Amino acid sequence: MVETKVTAQRHLPADLPDRIQHYVGGENVDSADGATFPVLDPASNETYLHAAAGKRVDVDRAVAAARRAFDDGPWPRLLPRERSRTLHRVADIVESRDTRLAELESFDSGLPITQALGQARRAAENFRFFADLVVAQADDAYKVPGRQINYVNRKPIGVAGLITPWNTPFMLESWKLGPALATGNTVVLKPAEFTPLSASLWAGIFQEAGLPPGVFNLVHGLGEEAGDALVRHPDVPLISFTGESRTGQTIFANAAPHLKGLSMELGGKSPAVVFADADLSAAIDATIFGVFSLNGERCTAGSRILVQREVYDEFVERYAAQAARVVVGPPHEARTEVGALVHPEHYDKVMGYIEIGRTEGRLVAGGGRPEGFPTGNYVAPTVFVDVAPDARIFQEEIFGPVVAITPFDTDEDALALANGVKYGLAAYVWTNDLRRAHTFAQAVEAGMVWLNSNNVRDLRTPFGGVKASGLGHEGGYRSIDFYTHQQAVHVTLGEPHNPTFGKGH
Repeated sequence: MVETKVTAQRHLPADLPDRIQHYVGGENVDSADGATFPVLDPASNETYLHAAAGKRVDVDRAVAAARRAFDDGPWPRLLPRERSRTLHRVADIVESRDTRLAELESFDSGLPITQALGQARRAAENFRFFADLVVAQADDAYKVPGRQINYVNRKPIGVAGLITPWNTPFMLESWKLGPALATGNTVVLKPAEFTPLSASLWAGIFQEAGLPPGVFNLVHGLGEEAGDALVRHPDVPLISFTGESRTGQTIFANAAPHLKGLSMELGGKSPAVVFADADLSAAIDATIFGVFSLNGERCTAGSRILVQREVYDEFVERYAAQAARVVVGPPHEARTEVGALVHPEHYDKVMGYIEIGRTEGRLVAGGGRPEGFPTGNYVAPTVFVDVAPDARIFQEEIFGPVVAITPFDTDEDALALANGVKYGLAAYVWTNDLRRAHTFAQAVEAGMVWLNSNNVRDLRTPFGGVKASGLGHEGGYRSIDFYTHQQAVHVTLGEPHNPTFGKGH
């Protein structure tokens, strides 16, 4: 039985706005045609505000403002240390308001408040990391003694188009904004339409930190309208996108005629492989957290658990019992471990997969709406076992609190199962055999692998996937590479060494 708690009335944070505008050239503005769209509270599915619905003309205005700030403004020409100071002020402001940011993020996205607080603090850390990195960075230089010096000159590229998802939106926005701004670019941010509230806070934060007008611009709206206009805009040479793989394919196609730089972190169906010699208690704790934290709405969720047959029955029994004890509750309550899914459209998708799963596996926990929550997008943590590798719930990304557990016999079987999907974002391996751990990690088709660990990442390491899980990497110097031109400058020392043409014999 999933633990629940019912509140007597709908929870509303204090001082909620009733509308959200775009932010262009340092000013809050409505859409050119005045259009808006409703934004829902996931815990009740009631409309709590209307946001400006951006179209092509609104994106054009934002890109023009960003282009002016890049061509004529001070930001790209500041020393890295000067930009760093501004970004540290951004981090200070975010840290000082983490409780309020978490409250609004939790309300808007349905994330449990304790997890939303962690994401707000991580957003501040992202800005600090890139503020420090851009100052400490050393560019390559090569010498041919007495003849030549060659060095790399990094330059910001221009207007960066940033398209962000609705899961942990504020943190993921910071992950793109930090390096884009640190390297001297100007930006146009198009946040997900399901969760515009926390994105709208960036304008005030950047103003207070002293970012020049036009460096940061924000256009709300639907992906097929505002997002597509940003992707197709000829004055936006870079697009960084996080979202589902099908949308990534569309962006890839629509950006191709402009030969834009693309960084795309897409979907995942990550395996968590548990060998018989693993610490089962640690593996169960980690895999419970790995798929049910953030409401299961996380790209790196270990949503396929592969368990060696010798310990399979024990693992399944213990896992199902622990999943049934996960606390589903209102997002704003500190005891809540799984809150409400972001939107009724997504809730219907997840519930559809649960119905499919009833025909593809054995249900041992959850399976639908928990008791005591007649409204809102609540889904009980759901566990299917004995799932075949050709099942849809094994192959397709659900992006909710649903997990498929499958047995295996040998290391070769585990690797075939782990690699047997179109995705390749993350993988988790649990074993006390050091040789097996490293051998498996190097053979699995995943951009990131954790050995006997939950998803704990050093910001210096690359983040990205293979196959249908993405294109390119961000994180550490990979982000600096993406947001800068690397111009090679060659200097001849002494006499030039030129072949002689045109002087006869």
